[in-house]
Amino acid sequence: MSTNIQDYIVKTNTQTWIPLIEKDIHYQGVFVKSLLFNIEKQRSTTILLKFEPGAAYPYHNHPAGEELFVLEGEAIIEGATLKAGDYLHTPVNFKHSVKTVSGCTILFVVPEEVEIL
Repeated sequence: MSTNIQDYIVKTNTQTWIPLIEKDIHYQGVFVKSLLFNIEKQRSTTILLKFEPGAAYPYHNHPAGEELFVLEGEAIIEGATLKAGDYLHTPVNFKHSVKTVSGCTILFVVPEEVEIL
């Protein structure tokens, strides 16, 4: 294990937003930045997602729950409007979709891969 703090800092301002494509499905208007990549799981478990106005992510299940924090804008999740500064923790096997009217940026912690339903 490295003891150099620089090895653990992610400079998101220098990263490029990448279109969100999962299992060959391109989610139009949704972009991602990886913050923490889990080598064992071969996937990012902590990410930033940016939704352009009108973008959505389909109904899905979280086998291990999730945590999210809205950094900018507004997101609609299961009929609840979350605004900048709002935090949501979903329990194991919680199902929902995400959409936005005005656009938003959200920090997500997703321990296990989601299942699109």
